[in-house]
Amino acid sequence: MKQNGFVYLVGAGPGDPGLISLKGMEAIAQADCIIYDYLANPKILQDVRAELIYVGKQGSQHTLSQEEINRLIVAKAREGKVVVRLKGGDPFIFGRGGEEAEELVAAGIAYAIVPGISSFYSALAYAGIPITHRDYASSFEVITGHRRADGTEDITLPEYSAQKTYTFLMGMKNLDVICSRLIQEKKFPPETPVAVVTWGTMPQQKVATGTLTTIAAEVQKGGLTPPAIICVGRVVELRGTLRWYDTLPLFGKTVVVTRARKQASVLSRRLYQLGAYVVEFPTIAIEKLQELSPLHNALKKLHEYDWVVFTSQNAVSIFFDEMFALGLDARALQCKVAAIGPATRDALRRYAVVADLVPPEYVAESLVDAFGGVDVAGKNILVPCSVKARPALTKGLKEAGAIVDRVHIYDAVKPQIDSVLLDEVKKADLITFASSSTVRNFVQIVGKTTATIACIGPITADECIAQGLSPHIIAKEYTIDGLVQAIVEYIKK
Repeated sequence: MKQNGFVYLVGAGPGDPGLISLKGMEAIAQADCIIYDYLANPKILQDVRAELIYVGKQGSQHTLSQEEINRLIVAKAREGKVVVRLKGGDPFIFGRGGEEAEELVAAGIAYAIVPGISSFYSALAYAGIPITHRDYASSFEVITGHRRADGTEDITLPEYSAQKTYTFLMGMKNLDVICSRLIQEKKFPPETPVAVVTWGTMPQQKVATGTLTTIAAEVQKGGLTPPAIICVGRVVELRGTLRWYDTLPLFGKTVVVTRARKQASVLSRRLYQLGAYVVEFPTIAIEKLQELSPLHNALKKLHEYDWVVFTSQNAVSIFFDEMFALGLDARALQCKVAAIGPATRDALRRYAVVADLVPPEYVAESLVDAFGGVDVAGKNILVPCSVKARPALTKGLKEAGAIVDRVHIYDAVKPQIDSVLLDEVKKADLITFASSSTVRNFVQIVGKTTATIACIGPITADECIAQGLSPHIIAKEYTIDGLVQAIVEYIKK
């Protein structure tokens, strides 16, 4: 008989993928199977290879009943798998994690609880509302705003205290009832401040404020929908002073990152930190060429080259991977090295190689100009690059008298695109392009767009124009940081 596996009941946090715990991510990394909820941010599972089973509950729409979920967790564990039950917030705070743990105990299956950050205070924190404050509230109470489906239990309302904060989870459908009952049955002053926070900690976050008598109308006017936290108490008054998240420069903007998956993370992270909802839509996939004998031949005679010129991070990683495969290391680079820009320069540093030449502007033409101060006549120069790399660099070096070996080592191809992702892209506010190939592929996949277009530099902007797109933003510094800065400056205007 197969030995039982192990189950982790993991709190995914309130929505922001950065708020899941390290232990939670360690459990996910070990998992053979992940059973996840509607409120567990799918970005957490973006690069996970485990079996993924969605069992989300959204309002009255349930993919599986709780009893069926319990049986599924047990069944997967009995297959000998490491199972992660991933739940929004904390599994033991109105998350029915206790019931799932009871089922595991009854089935004799080993398990562990990984607590998560709960939305009842974190969503308020992102709205600029501290759940306690020495001058406003010395304690708090957390209440479910959701009746049992079988109708056997109504919402239990708290007793009033001016020095307490009250937060209701899952109470949006009952907001009117909760407010009126607090006034009528529990004698809450009608002018008691109330805030409703939907999609807290996420770029879609919305906040409505009012009083017990006005909040329902404010929520309707603002178009707020579940999931939501209802906060009742004087601490709500602090939002006007302490709000921070929804004042970030890119808050509420949907921004598309078109870079290859492995390269997208730096730009995505920078945009997300500034409040944007980031859609990663890789219009290129980097594929190492199957036939690399020209590169291998060049690597075997590296001592004959005076320079190796790298025009991308991809070229650096493939070059060194193949070098190591041949039993060589950085010591074989007895020549000088040039990098087209700081990202490529930094990629070289990871292999203990310091670039001898980096141009002031990060395009091929500027690199050619930088070589103008170097005597390259008669020098052997190796340029490992993409099949689609522009000829400007090779042409410029040859015109300066260099003997150039342009060796193709990878290609930038169109990846498979998910139709749901495509719909998100078509509704985006802003599209970012970091290379000409991303522009060409985007137009082939999506076509024209009315979104604001941001380009990393003039070469990419020229390609946009050639493809019938109008670039609105062109970075002055042709780097990821320069692109982000240009976007922020444009949005502020």
